[in-house]
Amino acid sequence: MNTLTYIARRLMFIAPQILGIVLVSFLLVKTIPGDPATLMLGPTATPQAITALRHEMGLDQPVLIQFGIYLRNLSKGDLGTSWQTTRPVLEDLLMRFPATLELVSAGLLTAILIGLPLGLVSAFRPKSWFARAVDFYSLGVGSLPDFWLALVLIFIFYTLLGIAPPPLGRIDLALTPPPQITGMYLIDTLLIWDLPAFRSSLSHLVLPVLALGLINAGPILKMTQSTVEKMLQSDFSRYEVLCGLPHNLVLRHALRNALPSILTIISVLYGFLIGGAVLIEIIFSWGGAGQYAVQGVLNSDLFPVLGFVLFSAIFSLTVYLIVDLIYFAIDPRLGN
Repeated sequence: MNTLTYIARRLMFIAPQILGIVLVSFLLVKTIPGDPATLMLGPTATPQAITALRHEMGLDQPVLIQFGIYLRNLSKGDLGTSWQTTRPVLEDLLMRFPATLELVSAGLLTAILIGLPLGLVSAFRPKSWFARAVDFYSLGVGSLPDFWLALVLIFIFYTLLGIAPPPLGRIDLALTPPPQITGMYLIDTLLIWDLPAFRSSLSHLVLPVLALGLINAGPILKMTQSTVEKMLQSDFSRYEVLCGLPHNLVLRHALRNALPSILTIISVLYGFLIGGAVLIEIIFSWGGAGQYAVQGVLNSDLFPVLGFVLFSAIFSLTVYLIVDLIYFAIDPRLGN
């Protein structure tokens, strides 16, 4: 099977998955208490005005008819309008989603840089003191919420030591944010070669990324440790050792065979972090898509919530497709 056929087969399942996600999300969002029309018009609105606005928005229709209207608008690229920002949701998300993507990508990269080496070393020497320390670390981070660790890091590095910037956004308030090229400040400041803005955005990124990386390194560490240790105990690894191959080469071969399982947990974490980093965004006033969606929930602004779910679903499915292609490149037999 060639690569294009493999991609076509995977793409056939994406549209039904997105439709199912949108349907479930729409039904769940409709259970949020509060009347958007009342909130939009304010407490002084007359019942006649509220009724007219509900009719204009289709809120007086049955839920399935409302869903049909939403799908019809969605097919035209219309994700609705946020009554809080008075802007189209698509524009808001295109402006805010890169901030979330920058945060979770850097957080996941940090988790990989922490979890992968620790898992490899502990798998190669499973009975050493280092492996016991790694087990203690993975057990500890598995029981800690990331927002709690973020608050601790803020208290230590900002309040006590004063070496971290205040948790107020992505860049110092005295600096002008870079023009939106990619929407990611680290990249945009480099593209226009604004080094003070780059240093500021990097310093604001350190604590939230560290909080995400330290917590999410645990699953990567455990998956790497267990799968590589299993591969090192397999017949082919034992044969390589008996043949006198260098330890680093044996470990490299074991890692290659363990890669599918490690890639799976990394891809799952990437999709999870898009929604799981919401509290981190709120704590650091990050202004990303997750914070935008939470504000929509709190204010019964339904379209931003649905738009965020749709963006997250498309992103996650894209990540899973890329991982499938990597699997196919590692072992083409998986496409059969």
